[in-house]
Amino acid sequence: MGWDLANRSWLSRLGALRTVLIFVVIAIAVGYGCGNDSDEGEVVPTLTTPQATAESTITPTFSSAAPTPSLETTSVTGASTETVTPDATSTTTQPPSPTAPPTAPATTFDPAVTGIALESVGSGFSEPLFVTHAGDGSGRIFVVERVGIIRLLDGTVFLDLSDRVGSASTEQGLLGLAFHPDYEANGYLYVNYTNLDGDTRIARFATGADGLPDPASELVLIAQDQPAANHNGGMVAFGPDGYLYIGLGDGGGANNEFGNGQNLETLLGTLLRIDVNTGDPYGIPADNPFLNTPGARPEIWAYGLRNPWRFSFDAATGDLFIADVGQNSYEEINWQPGASTGGENYGWPAMEGMHCVTDGCDPAGFVMPVAEYDRDGGCSVTGGYIYRGAAFPALTGAYLFGDYCTGRIWSLHQDAAATWQTTELLQADARISSFGTDEANEMYLTDLSSGTIYRVVAE
Repeated sequence: MGWDLANRSWLSRLGALRTVLIFVVIAIAVGYGCGNDSDEGEVVPTLTTPQATAESTITPTFSSAAPTPSLETTSVTGASTETVTPDATSTTTQPPSPTAPPTAPATTFDPAVTGIALESVGSGFSEPLFVTHAGDGSGRIFVVERVGIIRLLDGTVFLDLSDRVGSASTEQGLLGLAFHPDYEANGYLYVNYTNLDGDTRIARFATGADGLPDPASELVLIAQDQPAANHNGGMVAFGPDGYLYIGLGDGGGANNEFGNGQNLETLLGTLLRIDVNTGDPYGIPADNPFLNTPGARPEIWAYGLRNPWRFSFDAATGDLFIADVGQNSYEEINWQPGASTGGENYGWPAMEGMHCVTDGCDPAGFVMPVAEYDRDGGCSVTGGYIYRGAAFPALTGAYLFGDYCTGRIWSLHQDAAATWQTTELLQADARISSFGTDEANEMYLTDLSSGTIYRVVAE
């Protein structure tokens, strides 16, 4: 999952050897590690933007034109792709009646005068990984537990899939949940989970007459083999265009072990975009960027990702934020404007954050992240949302994200000069596994270790 610290390989730890000699004495004395309640002995991670990164002189440009893909056709041993192939005739010609996002309100967020706090709204959950809503006017809040159970905020079981969800490894389990935009009418919801064999399943469930999803109604849309237990991605979300977006990691292992990320012949290491309203079992939007690229999977919307554990759309602008978990050195936040036509290449495995990690890397061919932080004081980025609620107007326009290990929460926003700015707002005593929102766009946070759900409030 996004917090893949527990599965960092010995090679990754060697990549951080330069810090071990410095911190070994402190580590023994004060128990240095991710999630330490004390700041003593910790190095505060440095957050950077492209304008402030000494190692990179590249200013990212976010053009709506799709970049030319670098298609790798070499077969990869052990990285088989067992997918349910969509009907060849199921390409859609029109998007499924999307609702145009409202005009974005002016950003009022000023980190110099606005802070945040966490307010507990629910507890007693078992390894909560996500919190969301159904968009059906009920006001219900749903909590996804890693073992395979979806509960309401009061603890009531909504859907139990624990009989088919495999969670033996820390990055496996029931990883994502999205309700159909017309859920109130059709009763469809979509999940991302690893099965008992450790492979990814993207599946749809239908709501029964009792108002609860029927576990026997499962329709598997995508069945993706996973060559390793880590880097499964996990997020599923409907975009403002009405299509379903799916984040898949690069297949796991370490050091680009399976050769994905730049390989358009596999779904691994990509962000997918499919039409769940047409086709068998789904359709391919007619404007997907690689629909007519020989050898490429037509489901791919963007690629060059290592482990996009959490991504989100701005409810006001349609902008897409993708938090990609790094390997040894950098965690990153990628941004895609709402007007994008897809095809962005975010650089993995040639780049980690804004930095080349392979010989001959040409950063000019990749879309740079809008923010990164180093791994000296963090371990695994957890992407969040842009605040668009009404309860705390001072937060309007702030994208909030955190680090799983340290509990640090930062804001990211564009200033008057359209320069991305990052500010640390809070260090929480929490293992931040996810953020989420309710129907009113108020923001929440899940703490994996304590099983607590928090609401984010301004102070």
